[in-house]
Amino acid sequence: MKKLLVMSAAILGLASGAQAQESTVNGAVGGAVTGAIIGGPVGAAVGGAVGAVAGTAIDPPPDRVVTYVREQPLPPQAVIVEQPVVVGRPVPEQVVLMPVPEEPAYAYAVVNEQRVIVDPGSRTVVQVLD
Repeated sequence: MKKLLVMSAAILGLASGAQAQESTVNGAVGGAVTGAIIGGPVGAAVGGAVGAVAGTAIDPPPDRVVTYVREQPLPPQAVIVEQPVVVGRPVPEQVVLMPVPEEPAYAYAVVNEQRVIVDPGSRTVVQVLD
């Protein structure tokens, strides 16, 4: 039990000093602590890795990306898909992604009359705009 507390405290200490990747770190810390409680050191390692991925997936795009996407004109033809557009899920292949200039980590599309910001590598929705 002492190892668990020491390890948790060390991980939490690292998280408080690392402000730049806040969601990733928070995800890793939460996953590691939960994994350690359930599965010991191996659970902590697995939980930390899974938590880091989950934390990264939900990082919102920078304000300049959101502003750019909101200012773009709507395309003449809207793409309609049957599945709901949800953060964390990929958009279908038929959806054409438009790049965000100077921000290669982001693209956007209009799906079901909603503007969505997408990770172009995985086609995963990172934010749905009103």
